[in-house]
Parts: sequence; structure tokens; C-alpha cells
Amino acid sequence: MCDHFVGTWKLLSSENFEDYMKELGVGFATRKMAGVAKPNVTISINGDVITIKSESTFKNTEISFKLGEEFDEITADDRKTKNVITLENGSLKQVQKWDGKETIIKRKVVDGNLVVVSSFLLSNHRIPCAEFLFGGCITLDSNTGNETI
Repeated sequence: MCDHFVGTWKLLSSENFEDYMKELGVGFATRKMAGVAKPNVTISINGDVITIKSESTFKNTEISFKLGEEFDEITADDRKTKNVITLENGSLKQVQKWDGKETIIKRKVVDGNLVVVSSFLLSNHRIPCAEFLFGGCITLDSNTGNETI
């Protein structure tokens, strides 16, 4: 059901991330550090538990969850959020809530790449989305130890 998400994905590009973080209230220094980070995202499944791990020079985060069940998350910018992730039309849809605010993060695989779109609900309207494109799954060459996509 979610097997097509499994693997390690390398960030290729991002759009509107700076504006998105600013709207969330992320401080200047944190925005600048996060803006230059090039995270790898690893998605794994163990039984009915899905784990999404993001690793970068800025910060490492990890969430584990069951589809449709609420869980707590401390985000990379230190927000304490309540979350529910569901599978909708082949996309993982994460609804993240904190302090009366809401973010929706959708993850989908398109043409062998992981596309992540984040939007923030502010006063009943959505601000511009941040969009991230992660390249095909990364593997390590067993002979050289080099990454291949």
C-alpha cells in the first residue's frame, strides 16, 4: 500500500521554502540554516508502522506512526505538533496542528521522484506552498561505497 515510498531520497530542489518558514514564524537564523540544508529522507515500513527520517547538516528528525492514528512530533524548528497521516489517492497526507494553526504536508511519488508539498492555513486561507523534489532512491554501491540514484 505504501511500499512505493520506501527508500532513501535526496533533495534535488525546493521552492518557496524561505517564505513558507517565515509565515510559520521561524526565526531568521534558523531559516537561513534550513534553507541551505540538503536533507536525505528515508522512509521505511515495519509492519503497520511507517517511519520518516530526515537527515541533514542542519538537523535530524524522525517520526514513526500508523496511518490514521494521532501522534506527537517536535518539528525541526521545535514546534510541538499533533499529527495524523492518512493515505489519500496514493499520497501520504499529514495534517499537523499546533497553537490553533494547521499545516498540510503531502508526499507523493511522481516519475520515480518523491514530491513533498507543504501548505499553511492562516486565517482561513492558505499561504504559498513550499515544494520539495527528492531524487530517486539512493543506494550505496557495495564495491565503492558511493551513492547512486
